[in-house]
Amino acid sequence: MSFSIEGVLSTTGTQATRLHQAIDPALRSHPGASGIFALESGRDAFAARALLAAAAERSIDVECYIWRGDVTGYLMFEALWNAAERGVRVRLLLDDNNTTGLDQTIAALDAHENIEVRLFNPLRHRRLRWINYVRDFRRVNRRMHNKSFTVDKEVTVVGGRNVGDEYFDAGGAMTFADLDVMAVGPIASEVSNNFDLYFNSESAHRAESVLGKASSEAIRNLKAAFAATHARPGSAQYLEALDETGFVTQLEEGRLAMEWVDARLVSDDPAKVLHAEPPRDLLMLPRLLQLTGQARVQFDLISPYFVPAIRGTKDLVQLARQGVRVRVLTNSLASTDVAAVHAGYAKRRKALLRAGLEIYEVKRVEPTPASLTRGSSAASLHAKTFEIDGRYVYVGSFNFDPRSAYLNTEMGLLLDSPQLARRLNHFFETQAPAHSYRVRLDEHDELQWIETTATGQRAHRIEPHTSVFQRAALRVIAALPIDWLL
Repeated sequence: MSFSIEGVLSTTGTQATRLHQAIDPALRSHPGASGIFALESGRDAFAARALLAAAAERSIDVECYIWRGDVTGYLMFEALWNAAERGVRVRLLLDDNNTTGLDQTIAALDAHENIEVRLFNPLRHRRLRWINYVRDFRRVNRRMHNKSFTVDKEVTVVGGRNVGDEYFDAGGAMTFADLDVMAVGPIASEVSNNFDLYFNSESAHRAESVLGKASSEAIRNLKAAFAATHARPGSAQYLEALDETGFVTQLEEGRLAMEWVDARLVSDDPAKVLHAEPPRDLLMLPRLLQLTGQARVQFDLISPYFVPAIRGTKDLVQLARQGVRVRVLTNSLASTDVAAVHAGYAKRRKALLRAGLEIYEVKRVEPTPASLTRGSSAASLHAKTFEIDGRYVYVGSFNFDPRSAYLNTEMGLLLDSPQLARRLNHFFETQAPAHSYRVRLDEHDELQWIETTATGQRAHRIEPHTSVFQRAALRVIAALPIDWLL
């Protein structure tokens, strides 16, 4: 990969890493604070990870829920391999629910002397994976949804993105609008320590113990896959486009402007997945509820999988009745990639609207490169964030649904960031109306989807761009007692 780091990283010094030398002056100028930079576009998010991997000298720690075997997936595997070849210690923690077809690749990576891969809550039956859900549903239904990418314990990327073409604007049938934050300072150490907790947890199993030892053929095949990835249609153009992103240019020239904020990590304990009903002290949810309950003026929530259930609906209604302006952006039935989750939200929709919540549902349009706060034209929303009173912002993996609350592990950053809060507020004011439907109740208490077009507003009486079959299936699913699974 052709990422230059000469302009941003000093080559002097023998004790501190080059990354530390690059950020140390700013850290000294902002004692106790963490520097953050929002990664809105998928290509910037990929470039950040690739550049950091290229700059790593001591360690790379990565945890991820989904890792695709596509162009960006193998480019990132290659970036980790190349770092290990330089002597960098690489630790990769993957949730095992989404590793289908990657067993030999993972085993080959793990065979490198400087790479250790662990699988979180692994599936015992590797080929017919559905058997795991039949025989061991309670265990395998609990997953690690965390996403972080930390280099030299100095810089970390945390947010909602998995690794795959749809998350990094690399083409394909689906593109997600998402949000990550790159952070330096004390928060990077917190994320690093949290990674250690997960990597050494009871649910994290060494890849070799699950997959067996990689054959020499598997290692040769991995190296061949790296070469083949560069030869795949669009791969070269994607890498060239990455070199031209403003984000990379700013890094190379040392002009990346960070906001210095108080940042706190919120995370579930990995032992959460070991309990049918996790104890409260293992959950991050109470800390999030404590913060959202402090809203006095405004609460803006972006959640692609929004299932407030009975308790969440009650809390949001109470906020609205206390005079707090509550706005929610989620996927429409047409744009969601998980229709069952939409059913869990749809049956609460009227109660939320009656209380005065403002609800927006993202339109489904043809995939093009997406950005959250610059206006998404992506096929589906995937960002998980909220802002409170124009000051506090959460960015991470937590969806506003029971699965995130009680089944999966989650993590994220709580930021005292008026700047990022203003950008999210601006997005709701200017971009959300153009790229989503405003859901309302008419005078007969029936739902309307208001679409803003170049010629004015258009009211839809049924969920736009959906079929009779989709809407019928939605009603059936909504009637099932499965909110706890969603």
